[in-house]
Amino acid sequence: PIAGPPRHWFFGGIIQIDGVAMPSSLFQLVKSTLKSPHCNDNSIIAFHDNSSAIAGSAVRALCPSDSSKPGPYGTVAEIRHPILTAETHNFPCGIAPFPGAETGTGGRIRDVQATGRGAFVVAGISAYCMGNLNIPGYDLAWEDSNAPLASNLASPLQIQVQASNGASDYGNKFGEPVICGFNRSFGMRLPNGERREWLKPIMFSAGLGQMAAGHAKKGDPEKGMWVVKVGGPAYRIGLGGGAASSKAGGEAKSASAADFNAVQRGDAEMENKMNRVIRACVELGAANPIVSIHDQGAGGNGNVLKEIVEPLGARLQVRSILSGDPSLSVLELWGAEYQENCALLLRPESLPLFQQICSRENCPASFVGQVSDDGRVVLEDSNDGSTPVDLPLSLVLADMPRKTFSSKRAPFMTRPLDLPPSADFDTALDRVLRLPSVGSKRFLTNKVDRSVTGLIAQQQCVGPFHTPLADCGVIAHSYADVAGAATAVGEQ
Repeated sequence: PIAGPPRHWFFGGIIQIDGVAMPSSLFQLVKSTLKSPHCNDNSIIAFHDNSSAIAGSAVRALCPSDSSKPGPYGTVAEIRHPILTAETHNFPCGIAPFPGAETGTGGRIRDVQATGRGAFVVAGISAYCMGNLNIPGYDLAWEDSNAPLASNLASPLQIQVQASNGASDYGNKFGEPVICGFNRSFGMRLPNGERREWLKPIMFSAGLGQMAAGHAKKGDPEKGMWVVKVGGPAYRIGLGGGAASSKAGGEAKSASAADFNAVQRGDAEMENKMNRVIRACVELGAANPIVSIHDQGAGGNGNVLKEIVEPLGARLQVRSILSGDPSLSVLELWGAEYQENCALLLRPESLPLFQQICSRENCPASFVGQVSDDGRVVLEDSNDGSTPVDLPLSLVLADMPRKTFSSKRAPFMTRPLDLPPSADFDTALDRVLRLPSVGSKRFLTNKVDRSVTGLIAQQQCVGPFHTPLADCGVIAHSYADVAGAATAVGEQ
């Protein structure tokens, strides 16, 4: 999927150009590729889950004989579909590059985990776009060190260093290798004087995984099912992150202080614990207790708990939400985008098994309510008997009115190529090779694990000098087979 929830309004909206409504929305254009006669008819999941999936093949997978308790490993023959998800985490990386990129990786890992009824995380893809770096003592002819920057955003150099550190650090701690990516630094003045530069950066994170064919479809909610939160506790972090990421930015310096409350914080150890719980459930095969799973992201509990019980509704207890801070208000418990957390639906008879697995992995789980059948999400507060939320799902999750976005075509101004008489090949080549998009990416690949899991068949570094020049990444689906998946982002 193309994940960037604050932009879904735009992708699904009515686009007007010069006053003329376009016949298709951006989402409709993207989805039309699946209907093309040139498209392989192998799509399993598209545009309706946390990742996409294409048809895989039968593999001999290494699995515990019973993942709910100690025991021997063996091989099981099953069809495994390759899955892929991708998203951006731009605003948080602009405000606080290290935690912004950390949680970009962590949130995308949870998208892989929460595909179908649970899936396996295998490998990641990371990419960065930022403005001119202006490295002190390293002057480049095309950079303008006097160009203004927004006061509430990190500098492009800070973003280049700290965002890549954050994404790499989280993957290293969790145990996910990075096997692909790209890197861009760009800023210039157009012939009409307009400045084009990535002041608000792009932090792109994608993930490859795999999923048993029998777990490809989420189960529907049923009255009496338990709504369960698994993972870390709530804190006063990530408040309004999804909304803040949609703010319009500009070239002028902002007088406002950086909104650090909107930036989430990462805890890769907790994510690993949660991953072990999900993996153990998935490895039970047909006995997988997870009926449905969604990762917590933009909007926090206020979004994920509504999403997972649609269209039936639920009765939820706000004080059953695990909190790491007793001073949190109900609003903060409901809206904070704290990380390393997923929502599940479990049948009542599955609770003892699930609690046993969570206890073994030392992973918190809280049972926050049960599915109802009146189409309403009701949040109750046992401290004072109040009902802070009583919301018909039809108001927020049904078909919403489409917003109209109007644009005007801008004249495309170009300037003829004008090489100075002093230009020579050596100077031109020297400048091109100094572009971060062209030069060596070894400064990115050397600090991140590229082979953990033992399922990596091809990572970035190739050849006798182990140079990061590979044009694709390849993963295996099993230690005992040669089936797998390849991915590429269009460049070396």
